[in-house]
Amino acid sequence: QVAVALKEGRVTPTELCQRCLSLIKSTKFLNAYITVAEETALKQAEASEERYKKGQPLGVLDGIPVAVKDNFNTAGIETTCASNMLRGYISPYNATVVQKLLDQGAVLLGKTNLDEFAMGSGSTDGVFGPVRNPWSYSRQYKKKSVPESHSEDKEPDWVITGGSSGGSAAAVSSFTCFAALGSDTGGSTRNPAAHCGVVGLKPTYGLISRHGLIPLVNSMDVPGILTRCVDDAAVVLGSLAGHDPKDSTTIQDNFKPFELPNLTDVSKLSVGIPKEYHAPGLSSEILAIWSKAADLFENAGAKVVEVSLPHTRYSIVCYHVLCTAEVASNMARFDGLEYGHRSDMNESTESMYAATRREGFNDVVRGRILSGNYFLLKQNYEKYFIKAQKVRRLIANDFVKVFRSGVDVLLTPTTLSDAAPYMEFIKEDNRTRSAQDDILTQAANMAGLPAINVPTALSERGLPVGLQFIGHSFQEQQLLTVAKWFEKQVQFPMIQLEEVKRHDHGVFQHQKSASFS
Repeated sequence: QVAVALKEGRVTPTELCQRCLSLIKSTKFLNAYITVAEETALKQAEASEERYKKGQPLGVLDGIPVAVKDNFNTAGIETTCASNMLRGYISPYNATVVQKLLDQGAVLLGKTNLDEFAMGSGSTDGVFGPVRNPWSYSRQYKKKSVPESHSEDKEPDWVITGGSSGGSAAAVSSFTCFAALGSDTGGSTRNPAAHCGVVGLKPTYGLISRHGLIPLVNSMDVPGILTRCVDDAAVVLGSLAGHDPKDSTTIQDNFKPFELPNLTDVSKLSVGIPKEYHAPGLSSEILAIWSKAADLFENAGAKVVEVSLPHTRYSIVCYHVLCTAEVASNMARFDGLEYGHRSDMNESTESMYAATRREGFNDVVRGRILSGNYFLLKQNYEKYFIKAQKVRRLIANDFVKVFRSGVDVLLTPTTLSDAAPYMEFIKEDNRTRSAQDDILTQAANMAGLPAINVPTALSERGLPVGLQFIGHSFQEQQLLTVAKWFEKQVQFPMIQLEEVKRHDHGVFQHQKSASFS
């Protein structure tokens, strides 16, 4: 919608950029952004405006304001990973995905908040503080969570965004940008998308370049896409996908961008319901929404079948071993010598290394490094790391068997419940929370499959609940087509953001349409 408005001259890229920047300022208390690149963004918007005047836009993303998670390298803009280790670090180059967005004329508004080095599932553990879920300030949530008599003087407990790409999800949900990049290693794009009521796409491993994404787990990391509708996710995917000579794990074939058809007949569709995803801790409310969604497909004529992915129950343990082992290896580069924080301790090189890492990393990162190094010890390597790799293969094979049986997509919950209040969430430690929250999402990362969260309904507390579709490898078009059909059927309500009391940051402007009409 907004691309059409730009093309027709109903709004200019500069006006659009200024509107988004003022919204970022008025929603500052959400803490969605770490860095706002106001000057750069306005320059990019002006350049876009010139191109539109000449009738030569670079593509459908020209002039569209976007945000990027702060673990993607951006030339000239600070990249911190929400850690003291990289505070003040400015990369000399752009990540491939960032460069592709800029090449299409997108306007980069800034870098979004996250858990430190993307390790977490709440966006609460970064050095810049937790991200607040915009739905905490929605009319829908306030109505349910604050008794009428107290509504004037009591603010409801604010809820988390999920993580680790919580800043990007909050940015899209609060209308401060039209699309945002996240990263997805075990569900870090889909989890916050579910909690913030937006679309979160994790593409097939190797479809989008990881070059310039600061690595967490190389064998599972994928740049993720957050948008307000499935069509937008397809547009952004078309701009980002394809081979990158700088990333040897990307596909060699050319990727053709596609437009999603409007599916009218789902009678030829086979939807699998994996019984193992009825996991311990799954709320009765989410179970009911999941069942209702399965009925929706069945009533529309699709074939809905129960399927089994028997090794799913081992996946969280397997993921923990592989994740921490790769983290230990990846974090070795932060030694205080080449870039990032460097301690003043100068008694010896070893003491400088140790002090740098002690000062630079938080407890969560240090804990994962210790676990990973334990699993990689000579006496443990076969027992843990190799065994976990074998279990990972079994998990991937489960998906292959199910898809070979004729199933087109799998339908599962994305999260066990709706977003938790912040004070409740921080009662448990990061590792316990991540193990619980990743349970429904990380198997897709282990198998390298595409998966998407589609906002489905509001919970009894007035908070978003999303469902996940998992597709065949490199069959994003089929996956997104089904997701678009489902999105149209459920008609998820738009967030109603009202004036936020107790904050001096101005007022939320609730935008009714993408063109700010």
